[in-house]
Amino acid sequence: MTDSPRLRLPLPSGEEGIHAALLETRMRLELLKTDRTSYVKSEDVLELYHGVMEQVHALNRIRADRRGEQNRVDVVLDDCFQLISLAFMTIGKNNEAPAIYSVVSTIKRLLDHLTEAAFYSNKDLESITRHLDDFRKTISRGRNRHDPEFTTLLEARIGVCHEILAKLRKVLSQLTPELTPLYEQLVSILRSLSAANTRSRFPKEDVAAMRQNLQDIKEKFPVICADDNRSLEERYAEKVHQAEGLESASAEQLVSDLLTRCLLWIEIIQQQPGKINESFRPTYSKLLKIRNDLESRSLLQAWSLRETDLYDYQRRLDAIDQERTPDGNFLDPEGNPADIQTQRTLLYLLRKSYALIYHLLTSSEPVSEALLPIYNQLKTLKRCLEEVYRAGGVSSPRELYPYNMKLTSIDNMRVDGKFMIGADIPDGQAALTQLLEECFEIMFKLRETADEAEERAEAGAEEPTIGGVNSGGQHISV
Repeated sequence: MTDSPRLRLPLPSGEEGIHAALLETRMRLELLKTDRTSYVKSEDVLELYHGVMEQVHALNRIRADRRGEQNRVDVVLDDCFQLISLAFMTIGKNNEAPAIYSVVSTIKRLLDHLTEAAFYSNKDLESITRHLDDFRKTISRGRNRHDPEFTTLLEARIGVCHEILAKLRKVLSQLTPELTPLYEQLVSILRSLSAANTRSRFPKEDVAAMRQNLQDIKEKFPVICADDNRSLEERYAEKVHQAEGLESASAEQLVSDLLTRCLLWIEIIQQQPGKINESFRPTYSKLLKIRNDLESRSLLQAWSLRETDLYDYQRRLDAIDQERTPDGNFLDPEGNPADIQTQRTLLYLLRKSYALIYHLLTSSEPVSEALLPIYNQLKTLKRCLEEVYRAGGVSSPRELYPYNMKLTSIDNMRVDGKFMIGADIPDGQAALTQLLEECFEIMFKLRETADEAEERAEAGAEEPTIGGVNSGGQHISV
């Protein structure tokens, strides 16, 4: 990748060598992530990680009296940390501090966008809070295994995220228990409307149903919509601007303002479905492709995702995000700002893409990609066994033979209790062993139930009869 033009300034004395070393490391990391001929190995990632930390120490010594300086070295350093973080996930070291870097960076972007959007749900904040708390525990557990310079950096970034979260929570804390469900419903509707505006075929029926839903809400919760000569776009832009200063708003005002935004936005997109100013069509197409690709990866994550693949999506999104003006708008090649419908649609795609990356990163399994095929087979087998158990089990132990054969074949792959790839013992052994044990446990329950059913059936068939009446007192035909 290329560095940002605005950062192409002469490097300070002594940093040229660090910059060159980091460029080489970044190139090696990018080659590592694109090489599909073999899986990413732990020793390769750890070697590159320790090499980057050596450059960090050298940089800190040079900048002892100017810690706040930022130049091209920092851009490349961030790239290296992002790639190393994703590589740690790829090799199954999700519970190590370096794996956290990329997720925290994505969370920071997501929180900035939630602040700017000025509408979000408690579920959004709860999920982020839970993961940040888990990350702090991970850092604490591995403090002795990782460089203090790196853990200090991570803790500072998590601290910044917690500060933003506190401000966002303060806004939602105004909501009463009675109005919280209504507010959450409006958040969902506004997001659904923005998604509808990006569909290749505008879903008129779905939007009409949401409009009726909003009208029903409006009858129960009246809002005052200013009847003036301004356009819908101008009124919506005003509402968005007002929403950015609702830290001390009442619960009623929060709901009222969000309902008004929904009503105005649905009018806008119904008048001009899917409208995008042509000068912004290239940016829209890029964001739409990224969103669609990430959604596809979310559906097939377990079978197709290599976490390092997300790096390219992150960087492409960051590049678009950083080109926005200080007030958050987009500019076309001639420097003209986007109209409100184009702007909000582009922002929706940008935020949705960051949210999808966050989902993919936080749902990544702590298993090396070398063991993922086995892990995925076990997960599928466990789901099948659970479905059989929920459906009432099997009528005969013989019906469990196919499952038992598959489990036994996977169990026989282990060498001295380890799943090995050649001479390597990839990360994720504990996760596979646990899954395997859970599958055997469900199998045992199913077999036990089937055995009991067979015994009852045999006992009933062999029960003696006396004078045409069995021992249970029931008449039987002769």
